[in-house]
Amino acid sequence: MTLTPKGEAKLSAWMAENAFVTWIEHPEPWQLEAELIASVPLPLNLDQNAHHEFHGALTALRREAKQRARELPIYS
Repeated sequence: MTLTPKGEAKLSAWMAENAFVTWIEHPEPWQLEAELIASVPLPLNLDQNAHHEFHGALTALRREAKQRARELPIYS
């Protein structure tokens, strides 16, 4: 995703109101991540998630969106 500083600010404001984030400390977080991705449906996380039914479609959509973003003018 490519955002201008103004776009980043809007996204941050939206996340502050809508996103719920939590964490735990783990001595080997990469192992926990792999277990979670394998057992919890996380369709927006493409890393280590090729088994998810939306992986192919979402990968293609993201590729197309990035290409389109590169072609659009930048407004400030």
